[in-house]
Amino acid sequence: MKNLVKFFHQVGKLKEMPRRGWVINDIKNGESIAEHIFRTSLMAWILGSEKKGLNIERLLKMSLMHDICEIYAGDITPYDSVLPKNSRKRKEFMKTWPRFTKEQKLRISKAKHKKEEEGLKRLIEDLPPKVKKEMENLWLDYEKGLTPEGRFFKQADRLENFLQALEYWKKYKKPPQGPWWQWAREFFDDPYLLEFIDDMAKEFHKKLKPRV
Repeated sequence: MKNLVKFFHQVGKLKEMPRRGWVINDIKNGESIAEHIFRTSLMAWILGSEKKGLNIERLLKMSLMHDICEIYAGDITPYDSVLPKNSRKRKEFMKTWPRFTKEQKLRISKAKHKKEEEGLKRLIEDLPPKVKKEMENLWLDYEKGLTPEGRFFKQADRLENFLQALEYWKKYKKPPQGPWWQWAREFFDDPYLLEFIDDMAKEFHKKLKPRV
């Protein structure tokens, strides 16, 4: 049992780890990684239930563990490798969505994947073999989109992030909204989730037409 005590103690640290994206946008007291996981799980469950053929148990398990590797890997954003150190320049930079070449994207993706995979293995190394194997498979599915559940959850995860960005924008007028809508047009393709985004646009930008 001591290995389980150690695991749950480590996972508990996620309650105090702020999401990196909000830190670099100067959001005070931004959500923790654990808070993100909580709402993502609800969204995956409820929105996933409207999609025929999806295994909800798999979606929920995937959600509960998809970011736990960040205890050791940290929360990595697309901005990190190009973010200016100067505060004023950083604020200006955050008004854009970073653009990378295909080679740069591949290099950044590989580095992130390697760091997070190592973090996950370190965290779960002493768990029972069956649970350990299941977590590894779920995380790889989330990363690679190997199943319908993995592909749907990847977008549901980003959808929660998008919703949080809109909530902060309404409260603090940051982060800048342009990059988020540009990213949404390029990232989301699930018709059901696109409908949800349309309604988010109406809720948070009542005078604007949906952007996706």
